[in-house]
Amino acid sequence: MTKTWPLLLALATAAPTLPAVAQELPTQVRRTPLPSKHPLVGAWRIDVPGTACHEVYDIHADGSMSVTSGEQSAESEFEIDLEPSPRGFYRWVDKLVKDNGRPDCTGQVTEVGHIAVNFIIIHRSGREFLMCEDESLNSCIGPFKRLSEDT
Repeated sequence: MTKTWPLLLALATAAPTLPAVAQELPTQVRRTPLPSKHPLVGAWRIDVPGTACHEVYDIHADGSMSVTSGEQSAESEFEIDLEPSPRGFYRWVDKLVKDNGRPDCTGQVTEVGHIAVNFIIIHRSGREFLMCEDESLNSCIGPFKRLSEDT
């Protein structure tokens, strides 16, 4: 975790601890159109630790996303909260709808139809975010860094 994240850590850990509840993965994803000024709309890059590889997530306001990772080129649809939770996280459900069948930065090939549920917390600068398994900073990847101011 970088030094730019202490406030997020404090925010995420200050909220009362919720009991762990087993979640079933959704079988459908209803695309969430986002306002053009939503803080996630735009292109984001993450350098994959332990590799010379990076991923680029291009998040579109129509509720779709394009991803490149290693040799992989993929498209997905997502539903996401329009506002963060009291802990500061956006719940993000993402379904892969198109993939070129090539390996990503970790050597994995993800099947079309795969659904993932993650929680996004955006740094107050709006220039970085973390992707977490739940509404805590205990199991996150990132930071994803915004590629341009034009989005």
